[in-house]
Amino acid sequence: MIQAETLELLEWPRLCQHLATFAATKLGVAAALDLEIPATQAQTAELLAQTQEAYQLDSRAGGALSFEGIQDIGTALQRAELQGLLSGEELLAIATTLAGARQLRRIIDSQADVPTLKELAAQLRTYPELEQEIHRCIDDRAQVADRATPKLAGIRVQMRQLRDRIYQILQGILQRQSNAVQEQLITQRSGRFVIPVKAPQKDAIPGIVHDSSASGATLYVEPHSTVNLNNQMRQFLRQEQAEEEAVRRALTEQVAAVKPDLDRLVVVVTTLDLAAAKSRYSFWLQANPPKFIELGEPELAPKNPETEDEEKEDDENSENSQLLIRNLRSQITLRHLRHPLLVWQQQHEQGFPVVPVDLTIGPHIRVVAITGPNTGGKTVTLKTLGLAALMAKAGMFIAAREPVELPWFDNILADIGDEQSLQQSLSTFSGHIRRISRILEVLHNKSQAEGEENSNLTITNSQQQDEEVADTQNTVSALPILKPKLQIPQPQIPITNSQLPIPKSLVLLDEVGAGTDPSEGSALAIALLKYLAQHSLLTVATTHFGELKALKYQDSRFENASVEFDDNSMQPTYRLLWGIPGRSNALTIAKRLGLLASIVDEAQTYVGGASQDVNQVIAGLEAQRRKQETKAREATQLLHQTEKLHREVSQKAAALQERERELKIAQEVAVNEAIGSAKSEIAQIIRRLQSGNQTAQNAQQATETLNQISEKHLPSRQQPAKPKPSFMPKVGDRIRIPSLGQTAEVLSGPDANEELSVRFGIMKMTVKLGEIESLDGQKPETKAQLAKAAAQAQALATAKAKQAAAEPAKPNPEIAIRTANNSIDLRGARVSDAEIEIDRALSKAVEYGVLWIIHGKGTGQLRRGVHEFLATHPQVSRFELASQKEGGAGVTVVYLK
Repeated sequence: MIQAETLELLEWPRLCQHLATFAATKLGVAAALDLEIPATQAQTAELLAQTQEAYQLDSRAGGALSFEGIQDIGTALQRAELQGLLSGEELLAIATTLAGARQLRRIIDSQADVPTLKELAAQLRTYPELEQEIHRCIDDRAQVADRATPKLAGIRVQMRQLRDRIYQILQGILQRQSNAVQEQLITQRSGRFVIPVKAPQKDAIPGIVHDSSASGATLYVEPHSTVNLNNQMRQFLRQEQAEEEAVRRALTEQVAAVKPDLDRLVVVVTTLDLAAAKSRYSFWLQANPPKFIELGEPELAPKNPETEDEEKEDDENSENSQLLIRNLRSQITLRHLRHPLLVWQQQHEQGFPVVPVDLTIGPHIRVVAITGPNTGGKTVTLKTLGLAALMAKAGMFIAAREPVELPWFDNILADIGDEQSLQQSLSTFSGHIRRISRILEVLHNKSQAEGEENSNLTITNSQQQDEEVADTQNTVSALPILKPKLQIPQPQIPITNSQLPIPKSLVLLDEVGAGTDPSEGSALAIALLKYLAQHSLLTVATTHFGELKALKYQDSRFENASVEFDDNSMQPTYRLLWGIPGRSNALTIAKRLGLLASIVDEAQTYVGGASQDVNQVIAGLEAQRRKQETKAREATQLLHQTEKLHREVSQKAAALQERERELKIAQEVAVNEAIGSAKSEIAQIIRRLQSGNQTAQNAQQATETLNQISEKHLPSRQQPAKPKPSFMPKVGDRIRIPSLGQTAEVLSGPDANEELSVRFGIMKMTVKLGEIESLDGQKPETKAQLAKAAAQAQALATAKAKQAAAEPAKPNPEIAIRTANNSIDLRGARVSDAEIEIDRALSKAVEYGVLWIIHGKGTGQLRRGVHEFLATHPQVSRFELASQKEGGAGVTVVYLK
């Protein structure tokens, strides 16, 4: 079967062996070694989801799946179903597996975002009662325990008592007949207790001889005194064995009763172990999950340019004879793709470093022709792509950088290597053709099977003719692509849906058309690739035929690629170049491998000039591509640096904004605290003045305290910041000349005329001090500016002095704080009595400096008398009516001298 051959050619079994090393159980190892490829994309999606969720759990602390205690119990379950008797080891393995599965389910249930694994774990039925019963009846040595049944416990008690009696009797014989025994030892032969007796003295201890040593010098004798006891012991042994079998039989029946659930448990546990092995293998491989590209809507296949003129003669028939194909919705992207087996070889077998390849294939490309030198890595590229497609189908990650995008191939078919066989009389060419024939047969059958999903269309009956030709021609002409080009009209027939091919296969061909005459081989290769372009989703072929390089320019479905060859080191670089056909470099490689230089030089003369010109053109293209790739890498690095710088600037700007916001909040908090503190201190002063006896000294202290509070909290009372020292240029400083828009260097400092020499570029000039400024915008102070500032300061001081001399001295209004001690109430008193009270109050109010006289409004006679008395009193400086809030015309405020 060609699918099985493909797996062998791509070394899939070897990759499965590597995967098996990451499994935790024997079940997982067996499943990994026999890893199946899913038949549907839905199955692949489920397997891939399992791998991704297991990968998530492995990356979480304490979330990794644990398979401790789980064993392979499949054989035991089958025997239990067939009414066989399970051993203690098998029963104990079933119990530990149930416990391990329960722990596994507990781990999965405790995690989030793993719906696929939870769905699997929900199918686990672990039967804790069966596990407990097995542990109750079977001990850690896999033996039936005494606690299994009361009868078994009684039998073993009697056996121990009987054994003690036998030992006691035999010990007495050993002591009494110490000269007759070989050594002081009690042993067993045929399940009976015996002692070693010297052969010459066997009559000293009468009994039954059960065995002898190899030399015959020692006889193992059962004394007559213990024969009956040994017989009883044998009976107890048979009873014990029968009871143990009954216990194990009962447990086996319980296992058989739940065998379907236990079978399902084994399957689920194996699936989980396999998913965990895939995730760990993917982590080790530094792989990424694939994303499958879907097919687009059917489109007409592009016409062949060679037959386009003939098709134009009958446009209707031309369109009907074309097949509908479905292109991919996006390109295949496999960047930095590595061969997993080569990675393993590098890590574990000290192999060479793995050179990754980049595969970027457009959605309309159906055939990729890879050319280039031998030993250049063409075959490795085919195998790498084939293994990547297989791994993706099997639910594994691919060793490539993200994004990993490729289609889901229903078939992966390969013809790689040489199938030459003397036993089967197959040449290299015949072997390739046989294998390709099997590939085409699979494609043909698959197209018919999948065509049922499409609508009725009309195409030619070329496939039917191909089958008729295949019955009459040999193996080579049996290929559908090699049918004779009959120059007869092909009738149009309506066909069913099953005849419409829907290509979804990947075909890998190594050295297509090789092993025969080059002209015929290239013709065969061209025809084969054109056929595969119509009947497969993607074909990747390696070749040395130059004719295949030109297919790209004739059919848009073809693409060229080549493996790079370093002309300087004469070594392949194993890098894959796209869009450029490769050079075989056969002569260069032959020379490097040690072929005589004279032969290589003579062969060079036989190479056609056109071939040399083409090679030179290709070499130029490769050199140009390398330059462009270098520039692209540099541009990418610059872009990364720019993005990094942008991120840093953005982070710093955000940090500054956050710092500014924090400072504003802190300032608001500080202002609010200052206001609250000032209010609290003022309130304390007022309360202190209003309570008890107050003196002028206390009022003065309160005034000073209020002044201190205002200076501490009011910005208007705070001392202004000292002005920055003015800018004065020195020799060597860099300054700016705004009128010229130039930056210059100072050659000499300012002279008496405030002029200085500067230089910018090659020019020197003299400028005024007032015409320059510092680089941060500071202006220098000239003599005129200093004189003007001094004159203004002097004039301001003189004006303040004159104003202070002209203004009369006023009492400090801040001491006018009304309290109970500097207030007097005269309402209702006569003027004569009021004068006496006022004089007495004025004497007491000297230390306060102010006195409040409450006389009321009334007729105003008392107020007039009070004012007349105050006007002539020697201690009164002045008096006035109080403010409206303090009583207005009913209160007079007196200021003392």
